[in-house]
Amino acid sequence: MTGLSGHILVVILRSVTEGGETWSLTRKDRVPYPMAMTTQFLQAGTVAGCDPRLTPIIQKVESGERLSSADGMLLLETQDVWTVCSLADQVRRRMHGLTTWYNVNKHINYSNICALSCTFCAFHRKKDQDGAYEHSMEDIRREALAAVEAGATELHIVGGLHPWLKFDYYTDMMSMIREIAPTLHIKAFTAVEIVHLARISKRGRDGYEGILSVLRDLKEAGLGSLPGGGAEVFDDRVHDEAFKGKIRGDVWLDVHRAAHAIGLNSNATMLYGHVERIEERVRHMLLLRRQQDLALASWADSNGIITSLDPDEQSADAIVLTGPEENYSGPRLPVTSPDGVGEQGWFQTIVPLPFIPDNSELEHLPGPIGLENLRMIAVMRLMLDNIPHMKAFWIMHTLDMAQFMLQNGANDIDGTVVWYDITKVEGAGTHQETSVKDLKRAIREAGFIPAERDTLYRPVIRDGRSWTIDSSG
Repeated sequence: MTGLSGHILVVILRSVTEGGETWSLTRKDRVPYPMAMTTQFLQAGTVAGCDPRLTPIIQKVESGERLSSADGMLLLETQDVWTVCSLADQVRRRMHGLTTWYNVNKHINYSNICALSCTFCAFHRKKDQDGAYEHSMEDIRREALAAVEAGATELHIVGGLHPWLKFDYYTDMMSMIREIAPTLHIKAFTAVEIVHLARISKRGRDGYEGILSVLRDLKEAGLGSLPGGGAEVFDDRVHDEAFKGKIRGDVWLDVHRAAHAIGLNSNATMLYGHVERIEERVRHMLLLRRQQDLALASWADSNGIITSLDPDEQSADAIVLTGPEENYSGPRLPVTSPDGVGEQGWFQTIVPLPFIPDNSELEHLPGPIGLENLRMIAVMRLMLDNIPHMKAFWIMHTLDMAQFMLQNGANDIDGTVVWYDITKVEGAGTHQETSVKDLKRAIREAGFIPAERDTLYRPVIRDGRSWTIDSSG
């Protein structure tokens, strides 16, 4: 693995310091470049060539004021990407300093057999199709024990919407893992899967209450949190074109609202760079932001977090966690209790996901380039001012690109992974693994301090494969 100190992934050939021009992308490439000069490039846009339209946004970020939907549109349209990235880096350092999180995790995709046939997805198979698989309980048992042996703190479990597996397959899976590996946190089942489980358990017609009931059963069996997959883009037009048959945005939000209501934290995602427009990206962010305001309302009130008026919803309180230090008399970020149990959950991480067209029905689309990925992670860090953590998911960006993202808003590089069969960069197989050593090296090369976490962002104290949660802070 070659780090940023050896290469720069995006070549910029016009300098903002010459004639006051803004940066322009001419090609994507890999060429040798010193790390120090890379950092200067990323910071230079704030010195010269700044888009004057960004001045009010800069002032809002400086003071900790919530950005509007119009601000989000400008951040996605301006050619001055470097000022956008610089603002996101400023916010990231306010919230987390130099700390950058990683975890030791293992993914299990229990089946790729799926009742849906989403045009963007190269993962799904029908039952008799080549490559179709479903894991037995014994298969999953072996995987869980291998995770323990590797010192993992988390199992990340997702799969297709299998038409014939019964609901007790999923609860039995949770119970079995909890029994043989009680230290492992189980992060499992996208919102799409939860709705599917409500249907097969005959609770689908009960709407939100049925979802709530399913989540309670899964939590009782051992579920610890939800991943953020299946969100795609919250827009009916986009869903009808690319994800027809999949749950719409309002149902995805309902699943996570129900999870938060019973004390389960969750992640949030957006899959961008396919058929959506930038205004639809902004709308997606606003919907996540509003739901997070509601989830954090009680916590913010009890911790003296000052709320302001949301510029897009004039009657709504905005809980902004990205402001300057003087805005916070107490804790800036919500923290899970040492025992991992809480009455209220929230979105703890946002994970921007670039659309990778290879081998899908949408492979004629180009997908986003590297600079667009940097812009998106920066814009989402600025707009989603109440979600504590931003993840650079190296599996879908490469570890090299994830290093750039740590300088542009991200404070988490994900984990060791081992197996990921959903989607991957061109040429990557399902066995996608990196070591803790490489994760820590990548973080340090990017200029930050690595720190191991568990799924709930509690610091981990490790002695080889043995680990404990650091409850001192």
